[in-house]
Amino acid sequence: MPATISIGDRTMHKDGLYIMHISIHGLVRSSSPELGRDADTGGQVKYVLELAKSLGDVEQVGRVDLLTRLIDDRRLSSDYAVPFEIISDKAQLVRLPCGGKKYVRKELLWPHLEEFVDNTITFITKQGRTPDLVHGHYADAGYVAMEIAAAFDVPFVFTGHSLGRNKRNKLIADGLKKAKMESQYKIGLRIDREERIIEAADMIVVSTQQEIEEQYGLYRNTPQAPPEVIAPGLDLEAFYPYYDIQFDPELFSDEVKQIRTTLLKELHRFWMVPEKPFILALCRPDHRKNIAGLINAYGNDKELRAVANLAIFAGIRSNIVEMEENEKAVLTDMLLHMDRYDLYGKLAIPKRHDFATEVPELYRLCAQSGGVFVNPALVEPFGLTLIEASACGVPIVATDDGGPRDIVANCSNGILVDATDSIQIATAIKTILLDKQQWTMFSNNGINGVRSHYSWRAHCERYLEAVKRLLPDQEPDAPGLAGEYGNGRPSFGRRLTNVRHLLITDIDNTLVGDDPAMNRLFALLEEKRDALAWGVATGRSLELTIEVMTEYNFPTPDIMICSVGTEIYYGPDFRMDKGWQQHISWQWQAEAIKKALAALDFLVSQEAEGQRSHKISYYLEEKDGRLQRVYDALEAVRLRCQVIYSHGQFLDILPLRASKGKAIEYLIQKYDFSPRHIMVAGDSGNDADMIQGRTRGLVVGNHSEELEHLRGTPNIYFSPEPYAAGIVDGLRHYGFV
Repeated sequence: MPATISIGDRTMHKDGLYIMHISIHGLVRSSSPELGRDADTGGQVKYVLELAKSLGDVEQVGRVDLLTRLIDDRRLSSDYAVPFEIISDKAQLVRLPCGGKKYVRKELLWPHLEEFVDNTITFITKQGRTPDLVHGHYADAGYVAMEIAAAFDVPFVFTGHSLGRNKRNKLIADGLKKAKMESQYKIGLRIDREERIIEAADMIVVSTQQEIEEQYGLYRNTPQAPPEVIAPGLDLEAFYPYYDIQFDPELFSDEVKQIRTTLLKELHRFWMVPEKPFILALCRPDHRKNIAGLINAYGNDKELRAVANLAIFAGIRSNIVEMEENEKAVLTDMLLHMDRYDLYGKLAIPKRHDFATEVPELYRLCAQSGGVFVNPALVEPFGLTLIEASACGVPIVATDDGGPRDIVANCSNGILVDATDSIQIATAIKTILLDKQQWTMFSNNGINGVRSHYSWRAHCERYLEAVKRLLPDQEPDAPGLAGEYGNGRPSFGRRLTNVRHLLITDIDNTLVGDDPAMNRLFALLEEKRDALAWGVATGRSLELTIEVMTEYNFPTPDIMICSVGTEIYYGPDFRMDKGWQQHISWQWQAEAIKKALAALDFLVSQEAEGQRSHKISYYLEEKDGRLQRVYDALEAVRLRCQVIYSHGQFLDILPLRASKGKAIEYLIQKYDFSPRHIMVAGDSGNDADMIQGRTRGLVVGNHSEELEHLRGTPNIYFSPEPYAAGIVDGLRHYGFV
């Protein structure tokens, strides 16, 4: 079931674009983000936070929501369990439940993404405004954003940050076995989702041209339009040049003095000669970051060791033994390399840093020492740390791959190298360190180049220019802003969000049976459609439901609850609710049920079209306690399921969580309907659980004896009128029309 989502106390701006960003994995908070804590909390977290804040500062944007996962884990800060967090005046973080409360790595979230989809729909429904576009970051959030955009028929924007096919090729090159690759990274599932995302996206945002050619170029599906190359921005107020402190006394505040003193004390704890320039690396403990390659370059070059110290900030750690296997292996290898080259007194490997306050000062300290920033990653889609360091005045040495190529081409601020060649790395670092004229040129070029090419203001201007091409020339939430289907009907998500009342009716012997009355009901539903949505709940499969709809010329329902409540679809394209499928799969063991009932020869399996993935159906003539024997057979092997018997002949075995009534409860939660604004209508025993729910129940006049025991129950009205005439009578009785 989708969790109940509360709406924040803030009143967001109603005018201007409403942009929804989704970034699910990692630890996301706007204050002091724990960047580098693990492989999932790195540059993407910083990117989405700064993008949300910067878009919120633009006049034509009215609201920015950044959706992420709510985490309530005693091992972590309680910040991550707060449902709403202010980023800026018009931007907020929204945390939604997904996959339990504990923090887990991103690969373990794949089975739970439908829960995030459901909770996002609930959030949109409750907060009363549909986003004008949905932007997903990385494959997991890309999938969620794709589903949300389809539900509300708004543009879908995607930023991959990194892609699975490229990663798989690198892992194969590293010698990782296929089985290990699948178990650890779920790489096949990720690539399959990425193929679908790329095909569905209305716009793809990349940071470099290299991403288009060498990453998206590996995929079978191609984007609807060429990807938009929009380089990330940088907070230039935080990453200002190292020399500004000399000329602006206000920058050299007591807080800055304390930060610098703390950093120097920590670095000097490692170095025997702290006065030397230092080489700085700042990255996550991931083997693709090639920390070992940098240490090899430094350790094998005596001249480099003589002229400079080395500082590697490889994420945040407390106890290496307790870390994930990838991080543990990288950090252990780093320590072994330190010992191998006897770098004690030369190599600093601090255990933690505060990104928001310490990292900008760390870059400036490196620049003041006359040092160099090195990014030796084997693969680098962009390289955010490179523009951070450059903005502070540190020359760079970087891998000749991806983003660094564009950065150096734009800024002329350093040297590109083959990251697999430790001699090249060492030579490039020495070239800059030993030539003060070149150091100064690279430093100044970096400062000026970043300000020209990598400001968030420039990023937002290009982003919004591209986005506006996807939007209709109408005001947000104006009639018809969402995509339309068949006679001007809006998307199912927007439709169910905007109507107040809902009718759900059984088909056979309830909706169908009196053609003139049924047509009068359809005319009434069309007349009241702005306030009243409708759907069917039936034991029929989707295919058989479509057959009867065609036979009787039904208008397309907004909702179809099929196969005795085990499947939910939305019109007009019969889109399955995959969140419901995931929800009812709990403890469902279809094959074990069939095996347990195989010995009961009085059970006759229904035809193939009556069998579904979450419904096992038989014909049963009840006599001599046969139905009880079915219950006993299932109880004997402790199978958790439910048995529904109707019309004296149909036996359905369903998951414990499935039924027509439970499907309606799910819809109440997901679309924030008030139960008193829903009427359900039926005629037989397999309608009983939905009629007895919290909603308004309606029993048609031609009902079977199976429902007589409900007569006199509060909120259940027995109409004297049969078939569809009884439904119309019920709508009037409850004041729906």
